[in-house]
Amino acid sequence: MVVAHVAGQSNNASISSNSFKVIPLGVKGGLDESNLSAYLVAASENNQFICLDAGTIYKGLELAAQKKIFKSSNPSIIQQNNINSYFISHAHLDHTAGLIMNSPNDKAKNLYGLASVLDVFKKNYFTWSAWANFGNEGEAPILKKYSYQTLIPKVEIPIDKTGLFVTPFVLSHVNPYESTAFLVRNQDAYLLYLGDTGPDRVEQSTQLAQLWQTIAPLVIKNQLKAIFIEVSFDNSVSEKALFGHLTPNLLMEEMVKLNQLANGQLKNTHLYVTHIKPCDDCETKIKAEIQAANQIGLKIFYPTQATLIELK
Repeated sequence: MVVAHVAGQSNNASISSNSFKVIPLGVKGGLDESNLSAYLVAASENNQFICLDAGTIYKGLELAAQKKIFKSSNPSIIQQNNINSYFISHAHLDHTAGLIMNSPNDKAKNLYGLASVLDVFKKNYFTWSAWANFGNEGEAPILKKYSYQTLIPKVEIPIDKTGLFVTPFVLSHVNPYESTAFLVRNQDAYLLYLGDTGPDRVEQSTQLAQLWQTIAPLVIKNQLKAIFIEVSFDNSVSEKALFGHLTPNLLMEEMVKLNQLANGQLKNTHLYVTHIKPCDDCETKIKAEIQAANQIGLKIFYPTQATLIELK
């Protein structure tokens, strides 16, 4: 059961002038290991970030440090002191490799995910045959750096020291495999981040429809400040070859549904397109196709690695 806040009810707390700050450590999908999906999110008044996916960590922090976004210039120190915890949408390597590779230099933290996601860490990644067991379960010796925290769909949890609350929602990603959307709350303001996303029609699923039903009231009340959602391929890719991803046309197909539920108010929510796969002119083509398909006047942005986003 989703807590009352997710339905858009007020808790009588004031909203700060900047509801969230977001630092993309990586924004792409696929080939470039230096720029893979990872988004730091904090309440505007706080420097304790949660990390939504963790494809790239070190390079993103290095670039952020060069831009003086953090006080420290040392990426490992920033990771230790400013990343509070990790939320992994699904266990594919372009969403987990940075966490795994940088685990030796990290501090003890919580690692959140659906049971199906955490099982991959326990059985495939944090094992001595693959890396080292930095988890708190599994193959001995157990190093206990990361404590596995199993998320329950549609149940909001508080994140200690951050002022944030997170509600997970199941997404279809190459049915029957699961991905996750994270609805992040700071007081009465919200941010929605979706991991790899299979469209309902192609996946023969209702996962997105259920998510849109939940967040539409937040859009209507202007409480949902941003949606971070993937578009991996351009429209030329066959729906049979998408493997649980969106194209510009499929993105807009889903956004039209959400906009209808939100009484045409989705234009007030910033839409950040993520996870574009690298290839010759892919990004240019995807941006042009999204612009052409955007018939409902959405405000669309493309996050840049290690560039601070402030959401009001």
